[in-house]
Amino acid sequence: MNKLIGHVVEVNIGTKDEELSKHSCDSVQAELDGFVGDRHRSISRETWAGDKQAQGTERRNERQWSAMSVEELESISERMDLTRQLTAADLSVNLCFKGIPKLSLLPKGTILKFSSGAQLMVEEYNPPCSEMSEKIAAAFTCNSGEPLAKNTFSQAAIFTRGLVGVIEVAGKICVNDEVIVEVYQPPLWVTNQLNQSR
Repeated sequence: MNKLIGHVVEVNIGTKDEELSKHSCDSVQAELDGFVGDRHRSISRETWAGDKQAQGTERRNERQWSAMSVEELESISERMDLTRQLTAADLSVNLCFKGIPKLSLLPKGTILKFSSGAQLMVEEYNPPCSEMSEKIAAAFTCNSGEPLAKNTFSQAAIFTRGLVGVIEVAGKICVNDEVIVEVYQPPLWVTNQLNQSR
């Protein structure tokens, strides 16, 4: 199993009143239904446009947490030529890690382990949305002095927008914690069977 090691540099929580933003804190308690105090905390959620189920259907919440890496934020900020670097809080992201530059490419099933015993499981890549892109365009300026287009962030953040997932094991996650990333790999017997069926 491939392992990566990083560190937590940002922890953010967003209440129901903070629609497209989150505020920084020193730590967060992860429970099986999500992060305590965060608006995305729930076992289930209603579907929205783009989901495979009919809109309004109650479904499993696969978006209990979100994460990005410092390296991804730096890359996006550079592509956008921003005067100030984006933070995870700016993008309404719960966790920011340092030392995992290709965080957004981690596959579903990858486990993030913390010293408290907390474990997070990756569900999927978190694609950039138009609402967030418009918010960033209104709040940031670029070095050239030219106004940012409403879709600049969406274009700059492709494949580097981060991940979402679920809580696998409850526990506390703090700024400066080490995170051990166990990258998911299909069992050898599955790979062998798939290769034989081709």
